Amino acid sequence: MSLRFRQVNLDFHTSEKIEGIGEKFSRKQFQDALIEGHVDSATLFAKCHHGWSYHPASENEMHPHLTFDLLGAQIDAAHDIGVKTPVYISAGLDEKEARRHPEWLVRNRDESTTWARDFTEPGYHRLCMASPYRQKLMRQIEEVCRNYDADGIFLDIAGVQPCYCQNCIRERESMGMDPYDEKAAAEHAELVYRRYADEARVAVNKYKPGLPLFHNGGHIRQGRRDLVRYNTHLEIESLPTGGWGYDHFPFSAKYCSGLGMEYLGMTGKFHSSWGEFGGFKHPNALRYEVSLAAAMGAKSSIGDQLAPDGRMDPVTYGLIGTAYAELEEKEPWLEGAEQIADIAVISPEACGNEFSTAQTTQVDSVGSGVTRIMLEGKYLFDIVDLESDIDKYKVIILPDVVRIDGGYEQKLRRFLKNGGKIFATGKAGLKSDKDEFCFDLGAEHEGENPYCPDYFRPKTEINGMGDTGYVMYGGGEKIRCTGTELGIREDPYFNRTREHFCSHQHTPDSGRYGGGGMTEGRDGIYIAWNIFSDYGTSGSLAAKQMVTFALDRLLSSSKTLVTDLPAQGVAALSEQSGRYICHILYASPVKRGNGVEVIEDILPVHDTFVSVMTGGRPKRVYLAPQGHELPFTYENGRAEVTVDKFECHQMIVFEKDDLGGF
Repeated sequence: MSLRFRQVNLDFHTSEKIEGIGEKFSRKQFQDALIEGHVDSATLFAKCHHGWSYHPASENEMHPHLTFDLLGAQIDAAHDIGVKTPVYISAGLDEKEARRHPEWLVRNRDESTTWARDFTEPGYHRLCMASPYRQKLMRQIEEVCRNYDADGIFLDIAGVQPCYCQNCIRERESMGMDPYDEKAAAEHAELVYRRYADEARVAVNKYKPGLPLFHNGGHIRQGRRDLVRYNTHLEIESLPTGGWGYDHFPFSAKYCSGLGMEYLGMTGKFHSSWGEFGGFKHPNALRYEVSLAAAMGAKSSIGDQLAPDGRMDPVTYGLIGTAYAELEEKEPWLEGAEQIADIAVISPEACGNEFSTAQTTQVDSVGSGVTRIMLEGKYLFDIVDLESDIDKYKVIILPDVVRIDGGYEQKLRRFLKNGGKIFATGKAGLKSDKDEFCFDLGAEHEGENPYCPDYFRPKTEINGMGDTGYVMYGGGEKIRCTGTELGIREDPYFNRTREHFCSHQHTPDSGRYGGGGMTEGRDGIYIAWNIFSDYGTSGSLAAKQMVTFALDRLLSSSKTLVTDLPAQGVAALSEQSGRYICHILYASPVKRGNGVEVIEDILPVHDTFVSVMTGGRPKRVYLAPQGHELPFTYENGRAEVTVDKFECHQMIVFEKDDLGGF
């Protein structure tokens, strides 16, 4: 299987109150739009959230105002011009059945419903896969696979969902569980999801053995490879303006890249999110989002919604074509390219509650902070879980909350023995069952620090920092330094309370020594604050300077990629047969309205220095896809170039010699 690079997800959630469904569908106009958009795969609707089918169906009901086989006509038209057609089926939402069978709905503990809380407000209601609805859905999947030449099946609103409907209550009681216990409900939810996913695979295989299948829950759950493997590939739903923000996709893609599966990034053409008619991003936003996916090793999918009358919007496909025309030219340098990383970040999410079922569109403050510093610092990194092979990395980051059990401690000790280093912050690096460090990071744990906020004073030269106390907003740990003290903690005069407060925000630095702040030992470096959470919340420059100092010290001269790209830029490196490809990107999202991140202007970046540890002298260095050769220098295993000017995204190719090596 190979995912196409330039996909659209063509939503068609259409109310039964609207007439004339598909009446303006034109085979030629449909094809012309896909061609204008440079689209090579279109996910088409068999069934929408309203519950209606868009094809003649014996296992469901066709939309009451549709008079022909729209799905069949779209598939035939798309295949005629070489466009693949995965087929979308709404799994978790079917409003028609929700109103006919409210006993099939997912219920919260207080009997309220999910998505729409009840039937007095507009919106959908989620259906429970422990109800008879599941069997109905499986027959619908079989019917689509039997009757249509689908290139895949996309099942939406599908994930682990704790439920307190009477179907679930009865089943948990029959299993000897307390039906209202939260942990029991979470365990049962996983059982229900696995049963649904197993049956869906059987339903697809009955007529299309091995057909690509993806279950969409809005987020790829990190650390749950057992759930991920129900998919043949991964689609990272991540609309930056739709609630996910610009941190979510890199955080997710850097995890998916290590799972051994193809993956794509799904954004949208909308100004905001799904279901926004007449809303459009600036073309520069789509150009950047598609380029970011390419740099992260992902294919792309852009969300659109077909008008009820079936006519493709020409403005939308002109917009999509702006981004996809560029991507099409870049594909020879993207296909099969493997991501390169120096650093592995142990996913905070992967180390969370075993039965966590959150399908959030938000990255938590720890994940956001660590991802943002990695991108701004131009570090080559992966997000990994506890099953990942870590031998290839130079530094392992244990961010804020990642405590270590005995089994993983041994894995990390092998990594250290082979020359690797650890960077830990906050409670990370402590044993899972004891407040004691697993490794020699130059620190001995004494307890949770009582002051917040307090201050960090560097004791060694840190770029951009002077001899003063820098406020640390995040809480942290009190430690005694047993190694090299790179910086200290200084206490405030007191914590801010009703009786004790000073000035507008927090109490000033007393200058009183409060223990180690940044320490170094045989195995790596430790910072005593929850610094990644702090950066994800406050964005303090001092927090980033502390982290980048620690990482640069640990990496020393072994940093594979060095560039002076500005902070908002992104850099990535991949390897393809016969060449390294360095990606540099630049755009600056701004917040508008109620915090929506928007990209409009993309300014050119001049004189960007790039240095890559190639290990040997390249045969040549050139810009892709332009083909312009660049003068370069080579010394001590590093090839260095300066890119005079680029806009949005540029690939720099370091080509190996004729013998295939550097």
